[in-house]
Amino acid sequence: MGSSKITSSPVSSATVRRFDWDRDRRAADELERSCEMGSSPSPPARISLVAIAAGDPLCRVRHFPCYEMLVAEVGSVLAGIIRGTIKTVATGTTAAGGGSPEITHARVGYILGLRVSPLHRRQGIAMSLVRAMEEWFAENAVEYSYMATEKRNEASVNLFTEKLGYVKFRRPEILINPVGQLPLRLSSGVTTTELTVDQAELLYRRWMSSTEFFPLDIDRILRSKMSLGTWVAHRRGERWPEAASWAAASLWNCSEIFKLRVDSRTSSAPWLAKAMGRVFPCIRVPAAPAVVSSFGFFFLYGLHAEGPEAALMVKGLCHFAHNMAMQMDGCEMIVTEIAGGGGLRRQVPHRRWLSCSGDLWCIKSLGMTEKAQVTSDWTRAAPPPAIFVDPREI
Repeated sequence: MGSSKITSSPVSSATVRRFDWDRDRRAADELERSCEMGSSPSPPARISLVAIAAGDPLCRVRHFPCYEMLVAEVGSVLAGIIRGTIKTVATGTTAAGGGSPEITHARVGYILGLRVSPLHRRQGIAMSLVRAMEEWFAENAVEYSYMATEKRNEASVNLFTEKLGYVKFRRPEILINPVGQLPLRLSSGVTTTELTVDQAELLYRRWMSSTEFFPLDIDRILRSKMSLGTWVAHRRGERWPEAASWAAASLWNCSEIFKLRVDSRTSSAPWLAKAMGRVFPCIRVPAAPAVVSSFGFFFLYGLHAEGPEAALMVKGLCHFAHNMAMQMDGCEMIVTEIAGGGGLRRQVPHRRWLSCSGDLWCIKSLGMTEKAQVTSDWTRAAPPPAIFVDPREI
């Protein structure tokens, strides 16, 4: 990897260098704990993501074939961290090639896990970390850099859009459905078929390969130990893939990395704990007077449906996922993320008061390749009806 030092920041007193496991692991873990990781779907509930893989600061990126983690030091103190990953995805647009439409792809860098110690904020450290990560992206032929944040996180949004040249790009919706104590019944006549990894890969490449952000290494995702499998819902008596209507999706076990909890520091936590027990007594989330304990969740990804009964099949597939989650100790939520305003929102079972429409993706062009110049700049593309949310980025 070469020298561990990346740069001495011109905008802060920090030195940015590569993460060293032996030297930085404990300090990085402590820094994570001192920073907030969460999203606020809507008052009065607040859902926070809490890293449970203590001692493994790379747990969010190690499932990618190409990743980096940088740290910022002020003196001998670790003051900030950032992670980045690289992959190739579909841009959701097509270009004429040989007289026929051709799916266009881009090499993208994803910024995640940007943290700055509360004692070292407003010193330009976050900007230094992002710029250093962008330099690493550029060295690896990345065309676009993007990140996700909350649209109400003004500090993050301003940093990227006003100081670093990013533009607001996509506003997906996070849908959350709690897992109850009783199994949900699939609609009469609906059944599910589990696909092999090879079958799932063929399905996704056929039906979703042109979907925005569809990753070319979908096979790597499907073969990950975090991926629990892929299932198709269809009419009983019909064989897949000849079914007239069907829905397919895969499940990712996020409990290995994260757990969800309601932020106990907000005044709403006691209210939410009581409300969940009163309104949804079947939910297995443990509640205390001042805190709702942490719990695991499954992420439903690659959701796609076809046919006149597509909505019915989506509902049946989501019920199947719910029943699977019941079998996993400590798994209390099914989470999925879809394109904002998409039709799937009406088809996917979810609780509006738990779900979040405040996710914001920002993007920046790092340089257009000759192939990319054939089409317009992706950063200006209109929002598509569907996007592929990579479970590794949750």
